[in-house]
Amino acid sequence: MDTRLSNWLLDSDPALRWQVERDLLGIDEDTWKTTRAKVPTEGFGRELLSHQDADGQWAGGAYFPSDFRGEAAQPWTATTWALNQLRDWGAPASALEGTAAKLASIRWEYDDLPYWGGEVDVCINAMTLSNGLWLGADVDAIVDWFLDHQLDDGGWNCEWVEGSTVASYHSTLNALIGLLDYQVRTGDVERVAAARARGEEYLLRRELFRRLSTGEPFYDRAFSLAHPRRAYYNVLAAADYFRAADCFRAAAEGTGPDPRMAAAIEIIRSQRQDDGTWLQGHRLDGDVWFHIDVPRGEPSKWVTLQATRVLEWWDSA
Repeated sequence: MDTRLSNWLLDSDPALRWQVERDLLGIDEDTWKTTRAKVPTEGFGRELLSHQDADGQWAGGAYFPSDFRGEAAQPWTATTWALNQLRDWGAPASALEGTAAKLASIRWEYDDLPYWGGEVDVCINAMTLSNGLWLGADVDAIVDWFLDHQLDDGGWNCEWVEGSTVASYHSTLNALIGLLDYQVRTGDVERVAAARARGEEYLLRRELFRRLSTGEPFYDRAFSLAHPRRAYYNVLAAADYFRAADCFRAAAEGTGPDPRMAAAIEIIRSQRQDDGTWLQGHRLDGDVWFHIDVPRGEPSKWVTLQATRVLEWWDSA
C-alpha cells in the first residue's frame, strides 16, 4: 500500500486503526491487539460508553430512544445500535461488564418481549444474536428462530410477519452476518451451515445486486458505499461478508471467492479514486451520539478500509 494512503488511514481512531494494521498492513499481532485494547478508553469507544445508562441501556430504549414518538427519522442512539458499534469497533466484552445481566430485564418496544430473546424482526434478531454472543448472554434460541423463519427462496425478510413470502436483500445479509458470527464464536458449524449456504445462494444467484426477474439493480443505494450502513444493504457490505465467510471456511475447506460476485466487485473497484481512497456514499438521517465518518462525497477511511480489504481478498485469489 502507498505510504501516503497508509499514513492517512493510520491517522484515525483506535476503532479503525487496529483493523488497518491487521487487515491491510499485516502488522504483527501484538501491535494491532495493543491498538484494539485502546478502544474502550480512547476516542469513539470511550465517548459512546460514557452515554450508557445505569440500567445498561443507551437513550433509555432497546431499539428506539425512550422519548422517540415516530415523528422524525429513525434515531441511532438506543441500546442495540450502541452495542453494534462497540462490537464492530473491537471493544472487549469486559468493557461492558454487567451489561448482559442488566439487559436481561429490559424489554423490546415490540410486544414487550425480553431483550435477549429477540423479537420478530430479522435484522434486529441478527444484531441481538451477535451482540449476545459477544457479551456472553444466552441467545441460543435466536439461532433456532432463524432456522424456523428462513423462506423458501433461501433468504429472510423482516416483513414475514406482514405476510411476505419472498426474501429481502437487507434482511438476508443481516441474518447471514449473525449466523456467521454464531459459527465463528461457537464453532458449531453443522447447526447453521445449510441455512447459511441457502442464504448465500440467494445473494449469489442475483450477483449481489440484481432482481432475479429482470436482472436490473433491486435498489438505488445498492451501489452507495456508506458507513455506517446500520441495517441497510450495499454491495460492499455483502462482499465484506463473503470475504469474512471465505476466511472462516478456508482454513478447513480451502474455498475461494464465488465468480458470481465479479460484477459487484468491479462496481466497488470502479469507485476507487486516483489517490486510492473511496468516497462516502451517503449519510443516513436520524440522531446520533456523534458522527464517526465524513459527510457524503468526502474521502471515507471506513469505506476505504472495507473496500481495500475486499479487493485484496478478491485479487489475491
